[in-house]
Amino acid sequence: MVKIEPFEVEQWMNRLENTPGVLNIAETCAASVSIDDLVQLSTDKDLPSPLSTSKKLTYGAITGSEKLRQRVASLLDRGISTSEEEAASSLTGPLPAGNVLITQGAIAANFLLFYTLVGPGDHVVCVYPTYQQLYAVPESLGAKVSLWELKKENGYVPDVMELESLVRDNTKMIVLNNPNNPMGSTTPKSVLQDIISFARERDIIVFADEVYNPLYHSLPEGQTAPPSILTLGYKRTVATGSMSKAFSLAGIRVGWVASRDETIIEAVSHARDYTTISVSQLDDQVASYALSEPVLGPLLERNMALARANLELLSQFVEKYKEVCSWVKPTAGTTALIQFSKGGLVPVHDPNFVLSVLEKTKVLVMPASPCFGLGRDFKGFVRIGYVSETEVLKEALEALGKYVETFLLEHKHSHLV
Repeated sequence: MVKIEPFEVEQWMNRLENTPGVLNIAETCAASVSIDDLVQLSTDKDLPSPLSTSKKLTYGAITGSEKLRQRVASLLDRGISTSEEEAASSLTGPLPAGNVLITQGAIAANFLLFYTLVGPGDHVVCVYPTYQQLYAVPESLGAKVSLWELKKENGYVPDVMELESLVRDNTKMIVLNNPNNPMGSTTPKSVLQDIISFARERDIIVFADEVYNPLYHSLPEGQTAPPSILTLGYKRTVATGSMSKAFSLAGIRVGWVASRDETIIEAVSHARDYTTISVSQLDDQVASYALSEPVLGPLLERNMALARANLELLSQFVEKYKEVCSWVKPTAGTTALIQFSKGGLVPVHDPNFVLSVLEKTKVLVMPASPCFGLGRDFKGFVRIGYVSETEVLKEALEALGKYVETFLLEHKHSHLV
């Protein structure tokens, strides 16, 4: 039997997100949209319906429809050089649709990628903290995993100088997450280029989970959004993504694996034959519609504006309660990690804190130490998904603020957390 650790953040979410009356600010997707919402967002009112009701519901295109794969490829090409010389290169020019494989969400894409490429005898370097799947799955497959710890003093951006001490002769893959979950930090293009240079010299695969791309909504002045890892001129790069986070469509379960290396896509495709065969034609149609030019722009504008407005609300909350709250403000994505402490002195026990907050306020957040800290790190931190509907976030933060005033600023109640 394969030994794999419980997926803590998913277990916590599964247990608690359906609590009656919950104010869910643990959710990591930009506030969800309906098909009607997509149609309303479209700038082309003559655009055909996102669902064809007359089409026979066969398995459909096994690797994903040509239309959807081309639109994903175009999405990943953002930030690509347009010089004639580089556009003609197979490593820096437009990504062919054939180098994209459609999957059932990014979670399936990530799993299939690890299942295909790593196993006993391999070594993987993975940024930490990050989504538990990115280090737990390769470890369950028999690979050894070294965690590349992101440090607060570096803004939770990877320090490339540390790679030399982390890699081994058998290092197969370096795993990134950009934007980062749970930190909401951004790894800039210059750092990505340094990682690519390091990996190229050693023939190491660089895999980036880009599921929150392109929600780079709050970058410092003068800093531009980094491009996909696939645009940086190295063949042994792989990216995964989905329609769930930045595109508000978790319910259609569409993700992708993309690579400049056709042999990687072919190998993942062969492994996929043993699992899901294909993505639902209906899901494929909705995703294709959402990534069409008349819809994609307005949808991203909506989610970028929502992220900026809601992050400002969260910033005001942290500032108001700075006596007991601290954080590194996110620059991208949908999540933030905030540490709560009793009277500003002792970090709360975050699992108990989360349960107590839920019981007394109906506000749901996620505890960081079990979900992102291997049970040992990030004591007192909770993850907040702040790109919910603004009114939900406002109500949740108001209730959470009253809890903080009652149970953290008043020492006599501190035993509750």
